[in-house]
Amino acid sequence: MEQHTQYALLAISGSLRKASFNTLLAKYLKHIAPKNLSINTMTLHNLPLYNADEDVSSSPESVKFLRDSISNCDGLILVSPEYNYGPPGVLKNAIDWASRPAFNSVLKSKPVLIITASAGPAGGTRANAQLRDTLAGTLSRVVVRKQVAIGTVNQKLEGNRVNDPDTTELLKDSLNDLVLEIKIARLFSREN
Repeated sequence: MEQHTQYALLAISGSLRKASFNTLLAKYLKHIAPKNLSINTMTLHNLPLYNADEDVSSSPESVKFLRDSISNCDGLILVSPEYNYGPPGVLKNAIDWASRPAFNSVLKSKPVLIITASAGPAGGTRANAQLRDTLAGTLSRVVVRKQVAIGTVNQKLEGNRVNDPDTTELLKDSLNDLVLEIKIARLFSREN
């Protein structure tokens, strides 16, 4: 990976729990990222439910902040638990807000990495797949790679750190893949 080009990433946690494994993972990414990556983290506590009547010229401030944060980053990371075989409603809601105006939103052509984690052994693979489907409708550039689904995440965390070397390596590799997707997106935008 090139060390001279700086990339700004935004990691959004799909969990509202205070002791969320996914929020911890989103924050942990900063500690394992190469020096040329800056990663800001965000939770979705203040976002109202999507209502097209409120999505007019003056959207709620929390929505403006979400859209501006996504617009200003080079790549987006969604870190999500799995609830009832899918992503939490709060994360789907955030995607709905960010996806407007349709087919010309801040998500259009935005490189996105999906990470899911759960205490179950499958690590949120169903939520991972559903997020990929949802993002297809936003015209995002979802990173094509083996799913980043971390099973038994509760056993792989110690304090604010991941204590499992294989999980750390998987997260590092996924960040490298996101940077590669950012580079491809930039090349593609220059050609068009």
